[in-house]
Parts: sequence; structure tokens; C-alpha cells
Amino acid sequence: MAFDGAVGVIPFSRPHPAPASLENLRSVLESDHAHGDGPFTMAASERLRAITGGGEVLLTTSGTHALEMASRLLDLTPDDEVILPSFTFSSAAAAVAMTGARIVFVDIDAATGNIDPAQVAEAVTPRTRAISVMHYGGQPVDMAAITSIAAHHGLPVIEDNAHGLGVVTDDGVLGRMGDLGIQSFHDTKNVHAGEGGALLINDPGHVERAEIMREKGTNRSQFLRGAVDKYSWVDWGSSYLPSEFNAAVLSAQLDEFDTIQAARHKIWDRYATGLADWAGLVGATLMRPPRGIHAAHLFFLLLGRWSDQGELITFLRSRGIVAAFHYVPLDTSTAGQRYGRALRPLDRSEDFSRRLVRLPLWAGMTDAQVERVIAAVCEWRPTMEDV
Repeated sequence: MAFDGAVGVIPFSRPHPAPASLENLRSVLESDHAHGDGPFTMAASERLRAITGGGEVLLTTSGTHALEMASRLLDLTPDDEVILPSFTFSSAAAAVAMTGARIVFVDIDAATGNIDPAQVAEAVTPRTRAISVMHYGGQPVDMAAITSIAAHHGLPVIEDNAHGLGVVTDDGVLGRMGDLGIQSFHDTKNVHAGEGGALLINDPGHVERAEIMREKGTNRSQFLRGAVDKYSWVDWGSSYLPSEFNAAVLSAQLDEFDTIQAARHKIWDRYATGLADWAGLVGATLMRPPRGIHAAHLFFLLLGRWSDQGELITFLRSRGIVAAFHYVPLDTSTAGQRYGRALRPLDRSEDFSRRLVRLPLWAGMTDAQVERVIAAVCEWRPTMEDV
């Protein structure tokens, strides 16, 4: 069945348009406070504290910048090593590389794409300074195992929770179980600010320095609270504080967090039921989060063969549906080989990357669009060679 252009292309992702955004932006434009740390920064931060179970929150200009702050707060040096999953976004590794520290890439769990605690334990050396994990697709990493390893060796944990805002597990809230947590509010995330992020500070010892770092290395935050009579340059820092315009959009998004999540979970659940029979026929595996806990950030398929990935993506595009692969393992990248090393050949990361296809998933998808995606996927069959 050829694609009828009149029905429109289904994009892979579309930012949620929270209605209050325009009113919030107008309020900023009509005020005398367009730079950061205004009323919308405060409102968004307070809402994030509620969603993540309390603790300090500092909004940042991106999730990448929150990762950079985390690496700087740990005082990483060229003599140090940081353990990272190879299957993750490049920002997690780049934030370590900018300090001069060496990255040690480890493999993932073959079902979830999350870091393998057994390889983390094996990768620890006297030079190890930190462990960095990512909750892929908002599926919880085995944090009980990770924090046990970290405690045994006296290591801090950075929790990249760009995909998992608000997810609660028996062990705790994602982003709040490590020493430092990271959120992203890029417009591909469940809630967004166009570009934005947040640093969740779970070790109170980092709060004062993080405030200084975010304010270009000055103690301006202390000055605004009346703790000092003047502010000056006291430490390393950069311009990590977002404007009130970004915070105004984020605040409107966070006010609709529960509504957004309900819509995304409905779509995720429909994919899971609607594709189950097809997966059995073609030898694919559907995303199955541990204990069913996830953020409905994405829905992925693991196909039977590497060649199937490109074939299915191309087939869906011919039907007017945009699907996508995901990360290329960082240990195979040019920069990954320059700034890090792999514990050993990371076969699971490569296999997961080459078989994974993500389907469109955004809060505004209509029932008809979801059914159209399911119908198109179910129409596809792998080529017959080697089947």
C-alpha cells in the first residue's frame, strides 16, 4: 500500500504545546525580569522538587550543561577514570572528557539498554573516581546494585535521568538515588523548555559550589539572599542559568506533567498490545521495562537481524511514518576512542544499537495516528534470506 501524502506524515517526535506557555511568555515580556532566577525559575524549580521527591534543584540551560556541572563538581582530573555505558548520549562522555579524565566504557543489559552492574564492578580500578549511569528510555537502572558498588569503593554516582522524569521505583525516585542527577528539557523530551535542563543535587555538600558554578563562578546567589554585601568571582563557572523565557515555557509544561504522562503511557500501552502478535511472527522483541516501570519516553523494537533495522525504517518512511534508530556505541566513535577505552569488546551495545527501532511517540498523537503506525509495522516482514 503506497503512502497517500494527503493523510500527512507522522513525525517521530513533536513538542507538546502547553496552552499556558503564551500567557507565561507574555508575562515575562511585560515584566522587568527576563534573565534567570525570576518567578518562573522559582515556580518550575519548586514543581520539579515535588515531582522528584524533594531535594535541591538548579535549572540549567541544557541537560548537557547539567552533566558538565556534575563533572566539575566532582573535581575530576586527568589522573581519574569515570565508568560510563557505551550506549548513551555523547553529552555524558563529553562532560567527562572536558575535565581531562579518562572514560571507561562498559556494556549494557541486552534487554533494556541500561548499564550492566557486573561490568561496572569489574571496571573499578584505583584510578576510578565516579560512576555515571543513564536510565535508558526512562527504564530504571538496577540502582541497588550500582549504589552498592559505589558505596563499597567510596565513589559518587552521576544519574543521567534525561528520559525518566518522575519515575518512582521501590528503591527511590529516578534522578534522586545518585549523588547528582540530571534532567533534560530539550524539545524531544516528555516536558520541555525548547532547550533546558536541571541538576538535581542529592549531596548537600555540593549545593553552594553548584550555585557559584551556575552563576559564572560568582557568589551572586548568596548576594541576592543577603548573605554577602557584594558578589565577586570565587570559583570556576559558566553561564548555566536559563532565562525566564525558557523557565516560563518549562513551568507551563510541568503544570501539565500528569496529563502529558497519561497520554504518553496510553500510546505506549497500545503499541505493546497491538504489536505483540507481529513481534512473535517476525522474531522481534518489544520493549519490556523491568517490573513495568518506565516514563513512556520512547517505545522501541529489537529486530531479529541488523539488516532489519534499515529495512523497517525505510518501509515505514514509505508509509509516511518517521521511525528512528538510536545511539551508536560511544566506544566505537572517533571521540570515544580518543577520550576513553572499552573494558572489553562491548558486543551487547553494538547488537542493541544495530537492532533497535524507535516508533513515533508524543503526547498529541491521535488514536488514528497510533493505529496507522501499528498497521504499518504489522504490514512489514523481513526479507527471506537467512530467515
